Amino acid sequence: MTSTARAALVAAVTVAADQAVKALVRATIDQGDAVHLFLGIRLVNVRNRGIAFGLASGGGVLLVIFAAAALVALLIFFARHRARPLVWLPTGLLIGGAAGNLIDRVRDHSVTDFIDLPAWPAFNLADMAITFGVLSLLYVLEGPPRHGRR
Repeated sequence: MTSTARAALVAAVTVAADQAVKALVRATIDQGDAVHLFLGIRLVNVRNRGIAFGLASGGGVLLVIFAAAALVALLIFFARHRARPLVWLPTGLLIGGAAGNLIDRVRDHSVTDFIDLPAWPAFNLADMAITFGVLSLLYVLEGPPRHGRR
């Protein structure tokens, strides 16, 4: 399987999982309500009209344009670096996460968030994919830690 096919598969699975869980949350938890799980962790049904942590709330069309531009930049980056080992994984996670939240923005003018940790803003699977995508991209670009030669 080519690195492009791998990235596309990771992105597709990420979008599908994100959208399926968000639909389940919207169908089973009333907006604004919460289900307590354990240790202060809750499932909630909240809408984020901004970007991370609700910043730039009310950005509307500008947020959609920014997200679409970020996706295009990521695709260009991938096209230039697809021969690099494992770059398909962070690329797929980042594209899938960005696309999952972009679908929400276009459809609902907000993003559905549902994981609520103590002392942390609510987030969703797409946000997790973006976070792990950035961390794994740093690893791929910097490589594994190198130890001094003996």
